[in-house]
Amino acid sequence: MLSPKRTRFRKQHRGRMKGMSYRGNRICFGKYALQALEPAWITSRQIEAGRRAMTRNARRGGKIWLRIFPDKPITIRPAETRMGSGKGSPEYWVAVVKSGRILYEIGGVTENIAKRAILIAASKMPIRTQFISSG
Repeated sequence: MLSPKRTRFRKQHRGRMKGMSYRGNRICFGKYALQALEPAWITSRQIEAGRRAMTRNARRGGKIWLRIFPDKPITIRPAETRMGSGKGSPEYWVAVVKSGRILYEIGGVTENIAKRAILIAASKMPIRTQFISSG
């Protein structure tokens, strides 16, 4: 699973996901990509599941780039805990994704292989996505 080696602070605020993504919304590395159409938190498990699905489907062909990284810790309080007594401990990591953000890129394969691999990865995501190509 993806997670940062170290962070400056152990816990973070939840934040708000307003507006469109203004960074990471153009294809840079590959020829085909998966783009998010709505904002969400995508967990490290979901990112890894999508990556595995793409590599299995491309069958050693081409190269895959992950364009998101889970760097936000999400805390959970233990069950049946009384109110107060502080914030819970970090349980898992998420990537904050706004609409328009590129999630995965693939290159070095034909369009139908790329489309099939990316659509399978899209089924692992908790949001609506679209397949895009550069050119």
